[in-house]
Amino acid sequence: MELEKKRETHAIVLDYLQNGYPFDKRPSHLKTSIVHGLGTTKFALLELIPKKDVHLQPLEQIYIGDEDRDKIHHVNGRIGMSKLTQTARSELPHAVETVLKEREQEFVDFFNKAQPMSTRMHALELLPGVGKKHMWEILEARKEAPFTSFEDIRKRVKLLPDPKKAVVARILNEIEGKEKHNLFVK
Repeated sequence: MELEKKRETHAIVLDYLQNGYPFDKRPSHLKTSIVHGLGTTKFALLELIPKKDVHLQPLEQIYIGDEDRDKIHHVNGRIGMSKLTQTARSELPHAVETVLKEREQEFVDFFNKAQPMSTRMHALELLPGVGKKHMWEILEARKEAPFTSFEDIRKRVKLLPDPKKAVVARILNEIEGKEKHNLFVK
């Protein structure tokens, strides 16, 4: 088992500040471009420094791993929600949805494998809109056969709010630090 922490290797651009932060009082020739990004593995909010003469678009996927990067010079580190620009905040839900589309089976497997957290609380109940009644319906439906997609969950569990939107909402709450237990954000 690896003791080393696994780092993000890819990120989704939330905002590209070509002239650096607007509150930075240094002369413009001393400022560096800044990228706010969302890691695609652990949903980490990151501050990235792009290479010179690279222009990035919101929701563009970029490589930020340890190998030779084509667009990013270096990763400055994690940042909090409070440091994100308004553009980055508005792009965040779309970026999370993009990750869910690419890794849908992993999140569907959460519905297939989620276990009780205590005698009174099940992990499924931590999703917005999922109470005891929906939890029992999900558990009964997955006994018949594992879920294959978000659409499959919606069809087999009647009156369940959109499971994809519930997972997106949960991830956004975890990123913002509003949750006691993290299911998806590392």
